[in-house]
Parts: sequence; C-alpha cells; structure tokens
Amino acid sequence: MSTPEHLKYTASHEWVRRESDGTASIGITDHAQQQLGDVVFIDNPAPGRKLKQGEECGVIESVKAAADIYAPIAGEIVAANTELSDAPEKVNQDPYAAWMFRIKPDNPADIDALLDAVAYQKIADAEKS
Repeated sequence: MSTPEHLKYTASHEWVRRESDGTASIGITDHAQQQLGDVVFIDNPAPGRKLKQGEECGVIESVKAAADIYAPIAGEIVAANTELSDAPEKVNQDPYAAWMFRIKPDNPADIDALLDAVAYQKIADAEKS
C-alpha cells in the first residue's frame, strides 16, 4: 500500500493535495479503495457548495459497500471530477491520481493541521490488524 509523503491525510481516509492555484484536490487513499473493493459509483459534491471541515459531502460505492466522503477542510467546492462518473474504477487503478473534487480553502493553514503520511499509515495499519 502506498502513502505518498507529499500529501496530507484524514483519519477518515481522504487525501489532500495543494494545487498551484491555491485550491486543494481531495480523493480517497489507497487503503480506502482496497477496503472498498471495486468502485462502481461516486457521488461528488457540486461546485459552489460550501463545506465545513468534517462535513459529509459525497458517497463512494463499491460492489461490497458504500462509504461517505468527508470534507477534510472547510471551503467552497470549485470543481468535481466528472470523469469518475463514467469511469469510477479509476479510483481503484490509481487513487492518488483520481481526485474527486477540488476545494478553495477558507483557511489554507488548515491543510497543515491534517495528518502526514507517517501518522496516516499508523491508522491504516491499525485497521488492518
């Protein structure tokens, strides 16, 4: 299982990547997609929606389960990855390339408070045992 060091993470298995335009891309981790199995449907939040940190904002469904997606930071949705509507399996193929939505953070420093790769890996490892 990979946990890229340049990303930030949440205990609920979302990853966050800072983009050069000040937005942040959000997706689910490799651990999360492995737990879900074959992803068949993704319901992303709509652009323009304002989110609070920790707010439920989407759903990802697989052949064996459905899971909520939570906003790792507060802000406004500026884009949703529409490619995943037609090809949700991209999350299984490369979860760190298959971003789900982009958010303009209310406070960019909130990203720094998220988990680093080492801290997230400890959570994922604990769930496997």
